[in-house]
Amino acid sequence: MPRPKNRDELLSLSSENYTKLFDLVNSFSDEEIHNAYIFDNNRDKNIRDILVHLHHWHLMMMEWHKVGMSGEKPDMPSLGYTWKTVPALNKEIWKKYQSVSYEKGVKLLDASFKDIQEIIKSHTDEELFEKKKYKWTGTTSMGSYFISATSSHYDWAMKLLRKYKRSLK
Repeated sequence: MPRPKNRDELLSLSSENYTKLFDLVNSFSDEEIHNAYIFDNNRDKNIRDILVHLHHWHLMMMEWHKVGMSGEKPDMPSLGYTWKTVPALNKEIWKKYQSVSYEKGVKLLDASFKDIQEIIKSHTDEELFEKKKYKWTGTTSMGSYFISATSSHYDWAMKLLRKYKRSLK
């Protein structure tokens, strides 16, 4: 599906890619799910790491939205980090979730996915896709941020997981 241009397409693609992601995750055996594997990003060491990474980026997106829609400027991507220092931020995110089980990570991601979908549903096409509509989104649209935090991020995760799957053969 091409890049979403309205709310229904955004909801559809994010939901479709989320389902594909979990179809792929569920195609691994329990052993493969918990196996150590160094992914291309040299950060994630197992499937749980990828899932909690997605979850945390959902949380950040929800925080940007909450702060931005209140008229304030959110700390993007996160307090103390810039877009150039995202690798360091991602490493901190990785550290934060090391004591979380795979099962808990799945529950966290599922809950934050549902929350993100509800936020998207609460907006009109214009609110989501008009560029420069909100000060906090700069020159882009709010929908672009939601695409990055959902369907595009799930694509990234599936690419890593497919490579892992191929390595098992």
